[in-house]
Amino acid sequence: MTTALHQRVTSALRDVPDFPTAGILFKDITPVLADPTLLPEVITAMVTPFRGSDVTHVVGVESRGFLFGVPMALSLQVPFAPARKPGKLPWRTQRESYDLEYRSDVLEMHTDAVWAGARVLVVDDVLATGGTAAAACRLIERLGGEVIGVSVLLELGALNGRARLASHHVHAVVSV
Repeated sequence: MTTALHQRVTSALRDVPDFPTAGILFKDITPVLADPTLLPEVITAMVTPFRGSDVTHVVGVESRGFLFGVPMALSLQVPFAPARKPGKLPWRTQRESYDLEYRSDVLEMHTDAVWAGARVLVVDDVLATGGTAAAACRLIERLGGEVIGVSVLLELGALNGRARLASHHVHAVVSV
């Protein structure tokens, strides 16, 4: 990624103190989404390291992972599958619980979203403590897929989320 893109993304991010709970400094990515020239550059930067990796599926983590994951799947010409909060998917699901920096949560995927031999790229907006991405990886692996990487727009380096994903290739467009 170019230094210019890094600077443009960093300057577009908005800090929101005490959201969603007191003591959390939320990094708002909506200004990146609102910029019609920056957004496609970000998507390209997120997908490029995984071209030639024989990706067969992209899994986007609810909900902002969908915003990046769908165009990345289209770019790679592979299926997109959502990893969602409980009760949002209409078909049979598998679930995985995980901890965040401020609460616990659950992800679910359809049981037929990926299968044995699938080579899956996990996509989300932010890598913080790594709990959400690690849960998505465990869920994909339980369904028989192989996680070949995790791609995010923003990594909050001080929270050391990469440690939970040590066995996976992690790519962040911006690390702060």
